[in-house]
Amino acid sequence: MKIKILGVCGSPIKGGNTEIFLQEALKAAREIKDVETNIVLLSGKDIGDCRHCNWCITKQEEGEFCLQKDDMSEIYPLILEADGLLLASPVYFGRLSGYLANFVDRLRVFHFGNYYRSKLKDKVGGALAVAWTRNGGLETALLSMDHTFQPLGVLSVGGAAGVSSLGGTGEFAPDDKHLILRDEYGLKSARRLARRMFELVKIIKLGKEALSRESETQAGDVS
Repeated sequence: MKIKILGVCGSPIKGGNTEIFLQEALKAAREIKDVETNIVLLSGKDIGDCRHCNWCITKQEEGEFCLQKDDMSEIYPLILEADGLLLASPVYFGRLSGYLANFVDRLRVFHFGNYYRSKLKDKVGGALAVAWTRNGGLETALLSMDHTFQPLGVLSVGGAAGVSSLGGTGEFAPDDKHLILRDEYGLKSARRLARRMFELVKIIKLGKEALSRESETQAGDVS
């Protein structure tokens, strides 16, 4: 059984602490047999904010998700193919980044779209957040991402948080820009979250297969 997990990094910094945090989670998932991962870096991509033009409500069709033709056009199919969606954001002013906020808003096409409505139902979602300090908005950033999943019908496995200063104190090491790698507890949480995502995806897939077989059996009994 092949399971696909897509990670989306909402940091403007390539190779930064948030991307590393996400990569550590995806690496833990890849260590499991039959798990395939992919990552989308929003840094440098052209993703406009949702205009609430409502085009998707009436004019959406196969392959045409949104009126706006920007880099979301190439990301939408990756989301559809994935069994698990892992969102990662740095904490900016107590919330998720603007990069990821635009991405989240553009998922509206899967909630209101006349063709792609409910296409994410029963996928599994998880959230990762990285802050400079403890009590720096990690919980609110995670909640923002977690609340994204409910209207889409995506089942949440929760979130994991890490800090990018020494012990989350706000102190930094001039010679080390990747202090997230020193937050062993945060890294363990991210890895555990990815493994839990795999478990829940597998449960859902096996459950649907069992229900399908049961329906076929019942249909055969009736005939």
